[in-house]
Amino acid sequence: MEALIPVINKLQDVFNTVGADIIQLPQIVVVGTQSSGKSSVLESLVGRDILPRGTGIVTRRPLILQLVHIDPEDRRKTSEENGIDGEEWGKFLHTKNKIYTDFEEIRQEIEAETERISGNNKGISDDPIHLKIFSPHVVNLTLVDLPGITKVPVGDQPKDIEIQIRELIFKYISNPNSIILAVTAANTDMATSEALKVAREVDTDGRRTLAVVTKLDLMDAGTDAMDVLMGRVIPVKLGIIGVVNRSQLDINQKKLVADAIRDEYAFLQKKYPSLANRNGTKYLARTLNRLLMHHIRDCLPELKTRINVLAAQYQSLLNSYGEPVDDKSATLLQLITKFAAEYCRTIEGTAKYIETAELCGGARICYIFHETFGRTLESVDPLGGLTTIDVLTAIRNATGPRPALFVPEVSFELLVKRQVKRPEEPSLRCVELVHEEMQRIIQHCSNYSTQELLRFPKLHDAIVEVVTSLLRKRLPVTNEMVHNLVAIELAYINTKHPDFADACGLMNNNIEEQRRNRMRDLPAAVPRDKAAAAGSQSGSVSEQNDGGMGNWRGMLKRGEDGAAGDRAMQQSPYPSSPQKGHAVNLLDVPVPVSRKLSAREQRDCEVIERLIKSYFLIVRKNIQDSVPKAVMHFLVNHVKDCLQSELVGQLYKTALLNDLLTESEDMAQRRTEAADMLKALQKASQVIAEIRETHLW
Repeated sequence: MEALIPVINKLQDVFNTVGADIIQLPQIVVVGTQSSGKSSVLESLVGRDILPRGTGIVTRRPLILQLVHIDPEDRRKTSEENGIDGEEWGKFLHTKNKIYTDFEEIRQEIEAETERISGNNKGISDDPIHLKIFSPHVVNLTLVDLPGITKVPVGDQPKDIEIQIRELIFKYISNPNSIILAVTAANTDMATSEALKVAREVDTDGRRTLAVVTKLDLMDAGTDAMDVLMGRVIPVKLGIIGVVNRSQLDINQKKLVADAIRDEYAFLQKKYPSLANRNGTKYLARTLNRLLMHHIRDCLPELKTRINVLAAQYQSLLNSYGEPVDDKSATLLQLITKFAAEYCRTIEGTAKYIETAELCGGARICYIFHETFGRTLESVDPLGGLTTIDVLTAIRNATGPRPALFVPEVSFELLVKRQVKRPEEPSLRCVELVHEEMQRIIQHCSNYSTQELLRFPKLHDAIVEVVTSLLRKRLPVTNEMVHNLVAIELAYINTKHPDFADACGLMNNNIEEQRRNRMRDLPAAVPRDKAAAAGSQSGSVSEQNDGGMGNWRGMLKRGEDGAAGDRAMQQSPYPSSPQKGHAVNLLDVPVPVSRKLSAREQRDCEVIERLIKSYFLIVRKNIQDSVPKAVMHFLVNHVKDCLQSELVGQLYKTALLNDLLTESEDMAQRRTEAADMLKALQKASQVIAEIRETHLW
């Protein structure tokens, strides 16, 4: 199991090569306030002075420190291969293959790299520094040193320095694969430990938090940390380990870490004899190594799954970027053909990528035809914009100077043509909506179906222009056909239409029934035989004049007799006859704007309105059926049939090959990055497979 940590280090190296942190690897994150002794703990684990020292905030960038234990045999072999003179050395990721054997030089490089990114104004950065230490005196560990928690900005630090540091800390400790090393000084109250506070915010049950109490030798006289180390003050599931740090005087006097560890052991034996074997730097190193190994073992199954999922995603991404183009002519023809086929499949509903959020393509066209257009036609009032006065005026204008015995046929045709024009506007709107959807299909195919086009923005723009132009050319042709469909209905008012004849017959029966009802309601002073004779005579005259006028005219009966009409004229609001000798200008005679209609006029208007409504329903049915067919034939199907040839004719030209197949500026870079990441993931997968083969997992 000891070999698990080098495996994680190897995985870390793999992902460092591509500069990615998409995989959250198991590691130990060191958290504490400023001057709590974090750096001293890390240096004790390394056994060397490698970290910058000073007052205030010193650690201003995350330091990912990998400790690699090497055997003497491996050390000799590596030393011979790389020309290393020494048993310990270090390597930075940012300096590539440069090897540092002088640990003072490592400390200086950390300071220089920190200032290079973070500046010299005590600001912080979340860009980590990667350092590997190879030594026979260390245990295999991966640690992350973070800036110390602070409350008040000093010097020229930003005012929100506390928030910046907290966000940086939470970025690392929120990783569920990390172990939190919460460092607290022994000469402070454990109950106010900021390190334990932030640890509990992300690790509520404490299953991955280990507490370290530093500066045991600096507690007030007469006090000790026995209760704290025993977990009686604040219990920590993974344990509490006490250590003794080097003082600033020891550091200034260059006291070796090895000497400090010996002094620490002597202090623990003297002050805490019963706890000496469970505290101290060496025990801390062994505990961290054990915890990290067990943690890695628990994390590996999920880690393996995550790597495999990411590998599949990056493989798909790399496929979408495509390979570098060798045969441009074949590639162009292939892309054009694929786009045209996908465009047609989207209309037919057989596309590979089916939209689930909204209707698209052929489904939306169907919705436009049968829902949008159909409902709009049904909402059109057959008598909309037509008043009773309009109907009466049309009847009068059609009779000329002669009083009418029957409702003139010309008035019906005049009024019904006016209403037949009303479906034209919804029909043209239907064409417009289908045209817009055909335009939207272009973008749908570009975004979801043919991602290869994103590689070549100029080709994409050219295809959009060709399809848009084709749709634009078909729009006036389709509109003209819709105009003609309405014009056809206007050209001949077919009063012999079967549906119209049935409606007239039904209406004639209703009017005859009304006539009989009126006869029953006549006063007793009027002889029934005379009334019947008048009705019969009126009916015979009507039938005699019905020839050649259409079968609907037989139902128009003479309503009132002449006397009733005379009485109506005598009660007219027109002025009385002028006196003899006075001239009258007839143009000055006022025309009544509105008045109560006579029974005859009401009946005539009602008949005309019913006939108009009946004939309008016939026309609406025809339009509702013929407009979608016309749109499909002249617009949708024509574009489907001609799209391939139109694209090839416009774009498949030798002179345009190089220009159309020019990749976007960042496409080559993205392809390279995706390939590198895929290679790293595949290598990581191999590393985990080796673990299974060697029964480490």
